[in-house]
Amino acid sequence: MTPADIPGLYNYWVVILLMMVGLYIVVSRGNLVKKIVGLVVFQSSMFLLYISMGKIIGGTAPILTGRPEIFSNPLPHVLILTAIVVGISTTALGLALVVRIGDAYGTIEEDEITKADHEAEFGGPETP
Repeated sequence: MTPADIPGLYNYWVVILLMMVGLYIVVSRGNLVKKIVGLVVFQSSMFLLYISMGKIIGGTAPILTGRPEIFSNPLPHVLILTAIVVGISTTALGLALVVRIGDAYGTIEEDEITKADHEAEFGGPETP
């Protein structure tokens, strides 16, 4: 790979950008909904990565025509379709849990939840 090939791989640069943005959101935010959004962004980068690797330039659908052709593998696309369905389900479950946590604690901020748990367990405010 030469430096001239780097701009041609823009989809991989987008994958890296989305991955880092998603990871940053998960690590830096205390709001549980924002953490779930970060996980969704990170997960989307993985979808794009697998779809990018599954496509061959000049490849066609694997339909036998009797002529010699280059085929793209359909398996990554099928697996990503399944992963999207699972991702939507887990995101819905996570958001439902955030709603329950919000009802139980009156907040969805991670620091306040930790503080409330510490006070409930030890009977007083947390000492630094």
